Amino acid sequence: MRFATLEKMRMVDGRCGRSLAGVARFMLCLLTLASVGSAQSSSPPAAPPAPASAQEPDTAPPKDDDSGGFVFKKEVEEVILHAIVVDDQNRPITGLARDNFQVFEDGKLQTVTSFRKERVPVALGILIDNSGSMLPKRAKVNDAALQLVDASQPDDRVFVVNFGDDAFLDQDYTSDVDKLKAALQRVETRGSTALYDAIIAAVDHLNQTSRLQKKVLLVVTDGRDNASQATFQEVLRKLQLKNGPVLYIIALEQNEHPDDGQSLRTLAEQTGGAAFFPTSLDEIQSISSSIAQDIRSQYVLNYRSSNPQTAGAYHSIQVQALDGSAHLRVTTRTGYSAGNMGGDASH
Repeated sequence: MRFATLEKMRMVDGRCGRSLAGVARFMLCLLTLASVGSAQSSSPPAAPPAPASAQEPDTAPPKDDDSGGFVFKKEVEEVILHAIVVDDQNRPITGLARDNFQVFEDGKLQTVTSFRKERVPVALGILIDNSGSMLPKRAKVNDAALQLVDASQPDDRVFVVNFGDDAFLDQDYTSDVDKLKAALQRVETRGSTALYDAIIAAVDHLNQTSRLQKKVLLVVTDGRDNASQATFQEVLRKLQLKNGPVLYIIALEQNEHPDDGQSLRTLAEQTGGAAFFPTSLDEIQSISSSIAQDIRSQYVLNYRSSNPQTAGAYHSIQVQALDGSAHLRVTTRTGYSAGNMGGDASH
């Protein structure tokens, strides 16, 4: 599933494909693209110029970074877990070593091949509900989203999606706060809420374009999904793809639909994330701070499964953290389908 934009058209006019009402602009884009295509077919190919786009797609191949940045290098068969550890007072525990962890797959103890607790660059997607009911809430929602951006690191990459009936990629990967702010301020609140479709499009975008191993999605919505083509089960399976993102959801005004709230909680917790249900807009800032802390407090554990990898078979995961007699709780993925890593809970 893709975002509701045509990439070539956005190169001609960044807002061309955004409204079906703009028929004249749409036709102009088609004519322009046709003329460009004709010129290309009648001319010998030339080396493309350096891109001048405001966007910064994260598609460069991995390489060593002498500037102190962190670059992952891994074997594709490894299972990669991002784990958060808290004590019985829900305080993050950040000083553990490899020997403090045990990883079980299908009940069988696994050997951790790689362990890290330092800063890891993040590919972060921010998805904001643009349906009509969000209009009076957008100012505080945008402030909270920008707070998460401000907490990011220079080598993080962030993109912004506004969604209603359709999902629009209004800013691709960048670390430029001004560009992200401009994307968040593109408020065209109307229509329904195709939440599941937006999540699937964002996961596809991450998996197809980002080489960063650590991927996070933040979704802010105030309504139930009432316009998606995708189902809950399809979204869940998509989130369980290999190296799928950690999902955080801030769901406003969900009291009227408790079943929808449970669905959102399940999606988030299955990935190692969390769903929040604030009763007031004033709570959004503190939630954003909590999410930022979670992202920066994670341990990264890799292991190679010792179990047979039958295509499509689901393998459950449990991670334990041991530190003397302290009772520690670990949040990470609960499993993956063979060939597709995924599936989170607190243990």
